[in-house]
Amino acid sequence: MFAKFEAFMNRYFVPLAHKVDNQRHLSAIKAGMVAMTPFTILGSFFAILPALPNMLGESNAFSQFILNNAELFNLPVTLSTGLIGLYACAAISYNLGNHYKLYIPGAVTLSLFGFLFMTAIFDENGMLDITNFGAKGLFTAMFVALITVELYNFCKKHNMTIRMPDGVPDFVSKSFELIPVTLLVGGTFIIGRFALMQTAGELPPTILTRFLSPLVGSMDNPWSVLALNFCICLIFFFGIHSSVFSPITRPIMVAFIAENITAFQAGQPIPHFYTAGASSAFFGFTGCGISIGCIVACLLSKSKRYRQIGKVSLFPALFGINEPILFGAPIILNPLMFIPHVFGGAIIGTLPMFFMHWGWLNKPIFDPPYVGVFLEGFLTNGDWRTILVNGLQLVLAVAIYVPFFKVMERNELKDEAKKKEQKNIFDQGDTDILDGLDLDF
Repeated sequence: MFAKFEAFMNRYFVPLAHKVDNQRHLSAIKAGMVAMTPFTILGSFFAILPALPNMLGESNAFSQFILNNAELFNLPVTLSTGLIGLYACAAISYNLGNHYKLYIPGAVTLSLFGFLFMTAIFDENGMLDITNFGAKGLFTAMFVALITVELYNFCKKHNMTIRMPDGVPDFVSKSFELIPVTLLVGGTFIIGRFALMQTAGELPPTILTRFLSPLVGSMDNPWSVLALNFCICLIFFFGIHSSVFSPITRPIMVAFIAENITAFQAGQPIPHFYTAGASSAFFGFTGCGISIGCIVACLLSKSKRYRQIGKVSLFPALFGINEPILFGAPIILNPLMFIPHVFGGAIIGTLPMFFMHWGWLNKPIFDPPYVGVFLEGFLTNGDWRTILVNGLQLVLAVAIYVPFFKVMERNELKDEAKKKEQKNIFDQGDTDILDGLDLDF
């Protein structure tokens, strides 16, 4: 039955996953969202600082310095996660423009030009309001960047540009080349803004937020996250990296952490649990599939080969890198490891998110860099209980992996015993001759 399932996946799903992963627009979105990581880290860090006086008391000099400079400490948050849509538009257009070999400064500036047309609003004093430049405008940024670069590529492909003589400096030539493209992009988004305001009375950020709310809102349901994590573990089992889901999941994660930071700044309840930090710290605890259970089983194994694999795999797994155990045990494409990796990994990896949803754990306000297991989970929300939850994950992972590993171990011990029983096919004279040759192998 497993052989038939494997054949089905290899025939239908694997090629589809590779096509999705290599699709130029999805690849540009994925790369653009990854580029937002420094901004989410910076915004998360500075969002925590104003809360320190409540923890340390207001009478000390450090707390007074933070309180007296609250505006200064809020500025990095406003200029990072508060403008995440603007930065995402630039990053996505850069990656897609690079795919088409376009003039990158032109692709980026044109995309930002179009993004402003679709998101800019003004208060009663005529001042620009940046409300739509943050998480609210993230999905608008994605669409604007893709449309702009496609329009630029269309003009370039059909020679709808102004060509300057060969002696003109390249930067001048490129600038004149962009004039028709700028007219086309500007005209497209001017017409688009006018049409939307006349028909819907709203700009794209509001419209897209309402249109995509079922998809985005579903990720506030831990059962939906469990189903997604099951799919990730399943494709990982067949050697397909989870990045194929990134164009869908990453924008939601970025939007959620930005909204969590805003809520934390305002002293409001944290709304979301599904962020990149939480996913990495809990679902990615020691790597996809919570493979620490298999590593511990290897370290305690009677098999010499498995003990060696466990030693090699342990340290990388502490930083979420589990390829040594995935390919060394192996776990990938190993029928005996299907249940613990796919079902166990999905359930154990999502369990802390259920705890957050039920209010047993604080929700995340920080997407920390890779700092290792236990510490990473604690940094996401500052809740000491995350360490206990990671410990629970460790115990559960060992409990689910060991019974299946024992079957593998018995087979390996039989093979090792057979190898010991094999006699040397060379007599002593042959052995002396081979030793004298000093061969490398």
